[in-house]
Amino acid sequence: MALQTLKGRDLLSIADLSRDELRALIELSKHLKNVRRIGLRKLEVLKGKILGLIFEKPSTRTRVSLEVAMRELGGEALYLSSSELQLARGEPIKDTARVLDRYLDAIAARVYRHDTLVELARYASIPVINALSDVEHPLQALADVMTIEEFKGDIAKLKIAFVGDGADNVLHSLMLAVAKLGGKLYIATAKGYEPRKEILKLAQEEASETKAEIVITYDPVEAVKDADVIYTDVWVSMGQEAEREKRIRDLRHLQVNPELVKHAKKDYIFMHCLPAHRGEEVVDEIIESKNSVVWDQAENRLHTAKAVLIALLG
Repeated sequence: MALQTLKGRDLLSIADLSRDELRALIELSKHLKNVRRIGLRKLEVLKGKILGLIFEKPSTRTRVSLEVAMRELGGEALYLSSSELQLARGEPIKDTARVLDRYLDAIAARVYRHDTLVELARYASIPVINALSDVEHPLQALADVMTIEEFKGDIAKLKIAFVGDGADNVLHSLMLAVAKLGGKLYIATAKGYEPRKEILKLAQEEASETKAEIVITYDPVEAVKDADVIYTDVWVSMGQEAEREKRIRDLRHLQVNPELVKHAKKDYIFMHCLPAHRGEEVVDEIIESKNSVVWDQAENRLHTAKAVLIALLG
């Protein structure tokens, strides 16, 4: 029933989902993974549907997972680099949205500014999916929750540590998801790198209802102590290259390395949304260790992409 309520809607933020809808998407993702593992790749449930992919930023996992998802569900994906659209010549987003609305069944957009997504959704009647913005990355958070539950069980019984840039878009979506599902999330960051206030407020409101814990600390050892999950992301995201030296200097004490992870539970899992800057936020010894689940996490982007597309278009 929860999945039926998503049909035709936009997915710009994890906050757009109710607890039941979030749970239903995760369960459908797990089912789709099992179906693919037994060899059923072509489901044809979206036959005749076309997804447009507007990408302002480069991508590996997001682009490939969405294109493969549409093909395996019987539909088609049309890649639309923003540099090849009239957007590159200054056409307003609202004009592009209203034109694509007449051609496509849904749009997934990977953009620099979240406001671009909001305007796309305002002027397009078809579903608009956030394929990454400077504020959130909901498709990644769905795969993250799925991965955590695959390896560690019920999120409500776990301690998750995120170590790094607290204003990270991936963290924002993960924070909202963990809050909705009643988990415990410790965020170790540096002064001036805290989560956006509006996202933190939303997460805390959810947490007050689910008994979740969202804790911000400046001590990575406190965050990682007895953690079931350790998560990090790059310190310099696309569009932040000019700040590279400062960001590395400010965040280097938050590197995930053998000295830090010894404070976690022995069977902790290490997660990273990729691509990783090895030697910066994480060292090879950790990302290549038996505790690392980053490749399973990356695979799950496909299954959660399918779940979202089925829910919005099926």
